[in-house]
Amino acid sequence: MIKHTGIEIEEKGKVDRITLFLYLLFVVIGWFNIYAASYDLENATGMFDLSTRAGSQLIWIGTSLLIAFSLIKIEVSFYETYSFLFYLIGIFLLVVTLIVAQEINGSRSWLIIGPVRLQPAEFMKFIISLALAKVLNTYDFKLMDKKNLMLVSSIIILPTLLVIFQSETGTALVYLSLILVLYREGLPGGVLFMGIAAIIYFILGIRFSDEQIGMLSKGEIMTVVLIIIFSAGMVWSYLKRKRTFFIIILISSVPFLIALILYFFSETIDWGMFSLISLGVTALHLLYLFLRYRVKTYFYIFLFLIVSFGFLESTEYVFNDVLQPHQQMRIKVTLGMEQDLSGAGYHVGQSKIAIGSGGLTGKGYLNGTQTKLKYVPEQDTDFIFCTIGEEHGFIGSTIVMILFTVFVLRLLKLAERQTTTFGRVYGYSVVSIFFFHLLINIGMVIGIMPVIGIPLPFFSYGGSSLWGFTILLFIFLRIDKSRKRG
Repeated sequence: MIKHTGIEIEEKGKVDRITLFLYLLFVVIGWFNIYAASYDLENATGMFDLSTRAGSQLIWIGTSLLIAFSLIKIEVSFYETYSFLFYLIGIFLLVVTLIVAQEINGSRSWLIIGPVRLQPAEFMKFIISLALAKVLNTYDFKLMDKKNLMLVSSIIILPTLLVIFQSETGTALVYLSLILVLYREGLPGGVLFMGIAAIIYFILGIRFSDEQIGMLSKGEIMTVVLIIIFSAGMVWSYLKRKRTFFIIILISSVPFLIALILYFFSETIDWGMFSLISLGVTALHLLYLFLRYRVKTYFYIFLFLIVSFGFLESTEYVFNDVLQPHQQMRIKVTLGMEQDLSGAGYHVGQSKIAIGSGGLTGKGYLNGTQTKLKYVPEQDTDFIFCTIGEEHGFIGSTIVMILFTVFVLRLLKLAERQTTTFGRVYGYSVVSIFFFHLLINIGMVIGIMPVIGIPLPFFSYGGSSLWGFTILLFIFLRIDKSRKRG
């Protein structure tokens, strides 16, 4: 930093040192933990033995550093100019993978080229980010124009569908996390709210689906009440009409009050039927308000209510007929509907045992019994965080999470200081992808998220993921390096 007329100006052309330091630190710590997670007590080998996981990862680290150095030397205009070409190549590789790839661990997402296995879906993360940045950087681009919104949505949805067909649900969800970028660029908050609401509906609808109370299950009744509250809240939020809000709440409560009165005379009340009546009354009142005042917002809220209920009724079909049995079991285990400690819940059960056994300070490096005795499956890939928890304890795990928090916040700061839409959009894409990976990976290891199989950035074993994250990050560092200073 240098000072000029009382204003701090950053030196031009410097790669952000904090981010670079954290990247190198994560890669090194990750390598040590991969060695620990794959360490064989009976046939111990050195960290530099290229026939081991740690040795292979060392090769990937070396090539990643070469890639990082090369990316920093390329002009930013190259990334912007060829972003669409990268996208077409990426889509082509996803299609080829879907056709020719062999099934490995339940998914068809790996291209095998001699001794090398590559996962094109990992590289699509930076490719989609570049394509989004290119489109949104177009002169006079307005996100909410129908054609523009369809174009941006297609850029995300097309690769998402392709990786879903490959049975890579976790990667598909990572792509969908880019909706946070669109929110930053002008997507209405209501769209983001509807996405969150859909998740809540799905969880409630599935979690309490077993207990039937008349026409609806307990979960459906709870969700119907929530839909009514959300709809009334939107009237208050968007139209600023508190009186109408309370009227909707009062009207929707009448069927429940009637049911409660009848309950004292008969214990066979169909609470599901009265819930549907309440929902119907609310819908009719919203439609009446629209027809009387000709305010489109009332009609949109009416549509929200109808679509919400339709989505709720579709969750059971999606869960039972669309999701695979192992995916259903993972969700049931996460929601506490099943234990299955010997099946779908085995990974999480053993992971929680490993982390819990680490205590405050851990058992020490290479002393993790759960890890060394191979109780935790995928312990050097998706579940590598449990190795940190067991060997370094609560303190070590907390330090790693704090470092990742600093990393994400630093990327957020870099994204916000960009002077071009291209740089800002790409930066926020990087933030969204890393944040989602950290949230889901650590969440599934400690048992609060479904097991969907996504790696911990820079820690999990694998060349495709390390290359993908490195490219994603260093393109952004190159963009930040060339931004205009003032």
